[in-house]
Amino acid sequence: MKASGFPEDAVRLRARTGAAAAFPSTSSYGQELFGATGAAGDAIDELRLVPPVFVPERLEKLIDLAREPLYSDVDLMTDIGGFSSTLPVYLSAFGSTQVANSSLGVDASRQAALLGIPMVIGENIVPVNGYASDRGLLDRIQAYASHVPDGFGGVAIQQSTEDADAEVWNLVYSHPSAQPLLDTGRLAFELKVGQGAKPGLGGMTVLAPEAAERVAEQFSLDPLWGDRVLRSSSPGTFTDEILRQQIRLMRNNFPRARIWVKLPPARDVSEAVRVAWLAGADAVTVDGAEGGTGWAPTSFLDHVGLPLAECLRRIGPVEDCLLVTGRMWEGTRAVKCLALGARAVGLGRAALLAVDTDPASGLLRLAECLALEMRLLISALGKYSPDAVSADDVWPSTAQKVEVLR
Repeated sequence: MKASGFPEDAVRLRARTGAAAAFPSTSSYGQELFGATGAAGDAIDELRLVPPVFVPERLEKLIDLAREPLYSDVDLMTDIGGFSSTLPVYLSAFGSTQVANSSLGVDASRQAALLGIPMVIGENIVPVNGYASDRGLLDRIQAYASHVPDGFGGVAIQQSTEDADAEVWNLVYSHPSAQPLLDTGRLAFELKVGQGAKPGLGGMTVLAPEAAERVAEQFSLDPLWGDRVLRSSSPGTFTDEILRQQIRLMRNNFPRARIWVKLPPARDVSEAVRVAWLAGADAVTVDGAEGGTGWAPTSFLDHVGLPLAECLRRIGPVEDCLLVTGRMWEGTRAVKCLALGARAVGLGRAALLAVDTDPASGLLRLAECLALEMRLLISALGKYSPDAVSADDVWPSTAQKVEVLR
C-alpha cells in the first residue's frame, strides 16, 4: 500500500515502535546535539545590516583618536549580567548527556576563561554526573577559575526544579573552589525556567532499566525502548508571583551572587522578562526555539516555541541585560541580535563543535573569527561599541519589522 504525498515512512515507524517514535533514535542519545532541526534560516537571517552614509559617531571617534578610525578601534568589551566580558558573547549551558559530560565540558570551560567571557554551567549536571566526580561541576568551575584573567568573566551556575533537590546552589556557594569567583563578584546563579529545545517540558534523559529503578520515586519513567527508559522531570510551576518570590529568595539566600534567569521561547516571554528584571535579576536569558542541545521529542524540536526573532520582537527595546541564544556562530546573526535589543549572545552547539574539533584551541579560534566579523560589521555601521548598535541598523525598519518577524 502506498500513500502518495503522505509521510508513509514516519507512519510505518510509529506502527512498528509505538510511543518510542516520538523521539530521535536512542542510538544518537548522548552523541548528537539537538534543537533547530529544521531551521536552515529564519527571520533574523533574512534581515540585512544597513550602514549609513552619514556617520557622526565616526567623526567623534576621529576627533578622539586624531586619525581616521579603523575597524580595529571597535571596543567589544561588554557588561554581561554584572560581569566584565571581552566580547558581547558568553558560553551557553550544555546539556547533561554524554556529548557534553565528556572532557569537552572541561576543555570548553578552560577556553572560555582564557577568552575572558562568562560561562554558564548547565542544570542537571549534578544529578546525572555528580558534584565532585571527574568532569563534574567542580572540575568545570576549577578549570575556569584557574585560567580566567583578573577582572574578566564569571560563572553562572544553572539550577532547575530537578537540581533543587540536589541543593546545587548551596553546595557551590559554600565550596572552596568557588570562593575566588565569589570574592571577586564573578559568581552567578541562574534559575532555569525553560529552554528552547523543549519549552514547557522538564529535563529528559535516557537510562538503563537498573538506573531508572533507583530514581523511580522522583521522576516519570517510560520504558519506551525495551533496554532503555525515558526519565522525565517536572518543568516546575511558575506564575508571575512565584517567579518574583523565587528571585527574592535567591537574593536573600545568596547575597554575594549575581542572579540570572533563563526563559523558554514562550508566548508571554515579554511579560516574564519584565517580571524578572523588576524582581532584581541581573540578567535574563531567552532561548529561541532554535536553542538547546538536550534530548527532546521531535515534535517539540520542529513545532513548539517562538523563534528567537519573534521573542526579540515581543520584548522590544530594553535597557536591562537581555541575553539570547539560538544558532549563534558567526558575526552577522550576533550583531543583528544586538541591534534588536540583546546585550550579548550565547554560543552553545557551536562551542561544543569547536571544542570537539580542537580541544586545545577550537573555541578560541571560533571566538577570534566571530570577534573579527563583529568589529568589521559594527565599524561599517559607523559605530564603535556593541551597545551603540540599534534597530535603525537593520532593514526592514522597525515599523516594517513587525510583519517580517512574524
